[in-house]
Amino acid sequence: MRPTPFGQLPSGETVEAYDLSLPDGSGARIITLGAIITSLKVPDHEGQLADVVLGFDRLEDYLAPHPYFGAIAGRVAGRINGAQFTLDGQTFPLAANDAPNHLHGGDVGFSRRNWNPTPLTRPDGAPCLRLEYRSPDGEDGYPGKVDAAVTYTFTRHHELVVEVEGVTDKATPFSLTQHSYFNLSGEGSGDVRDHRLQIMADHYAPADERMGLLGQRKPVTSPGNDFRQFRRLGDAIPELHGQHGDLYFLPNDGQPHHVACVEDPASGRILNVHTDEPCLQFYTGVSLDPSTTGKSGHPHGPFAGLCLECEGYPDGPNCPDLGDIILRPDHHHHRTTVYAFSAPPRS
Repeated sequence: MRPTPFGQLPSGETVEAYDLSLPDGSGARIITLGAIITSLKVPDHEGQLADVVLGFDRLEDYLAPHPYFGAIAGRVAGRINGAQFTLDGQTFPLAANDAPNHLHGGDVGFSRRNWNPTPLTRPDGAPCLRLEYRSPDGEDGYPGKVDAAVTYTFTRHHELVVEVEGVTDKATPFSLTQHSYFNLSGEGSGDVRDHRLQIMADHYAPADERMGLLGQRKPVTSPGNDFRQFRRLGDAIPELHGQHGDLYFLPNDGQPHHVACVEDPASGRILNVHTDEPCLQFYTGVSLDPSTTGKSGHPHGPFAGLCLECEGYPDGPNCPDLGDIILRPDHHHHRTTVYAFSAPPRS
């Protein structure tokens, strides 16, 4: 696995791209900026490959404002209410970059840092890429130095494995997520309203009009945000709060669980999501801006891709009873999410 240049940052740092590829041409392309997945190619029911994530071909587009296409979001993924939290008696103000709340780590966050790459190979031959980033004490307003790592693996079964790790020298909130936008018909093929979605969750976290969490845990409502049975997204989206999608509570026992499934009738592709994270943020892509143009030359309009963000409870520092995301010096944080793709042949 050899790096290829992807561009240069204003600081002079080089951004590199790495390909985790299989002999059939499937695989993921990852750049060091933001540990971003820029491309993810998997076969359909006829064996034809398509790139099933939204994104860009040029570094310049990733340096401009964009909705975290393919990035690792953090130091905390999601919204921290009121852009502040109190930890061990001290209050920490954060950037209100999604006013009045703090979103995905702030004005910069992990999604715009250049990570240090190390290519690896699993014993079974699956290609891996480990990316590391040291976040200094006080960066983006957070206490403590954090050594974070993300390892991507692409297996012969067309599974994208995302492992997140972190250690700190001082107590700090820490919860990352992989923020790809999926379109199983292929990037640039239209929107995802004909996709069918299932989320294996009985409870969700209500949000206000700014999508700030209300500090509550409630049963899913039917039809509303109940996806325990498959639903066509075009039918479900009008029933969702702000057409946005909700944060769902998952089993919080530290074990991997099958938490979501997406089916695309057109291509036959299926995406199954397994994770040991305690929450899943489903996002419909309602706010995607058609003025941004993707790799295929087509605009990224509303609902062009959906997100299934596996993470901790974002406002955990303010509501620890709903999800404690405080990383302390005596703990090694390690979470795994698997995005497993398949496309059974049609008879």
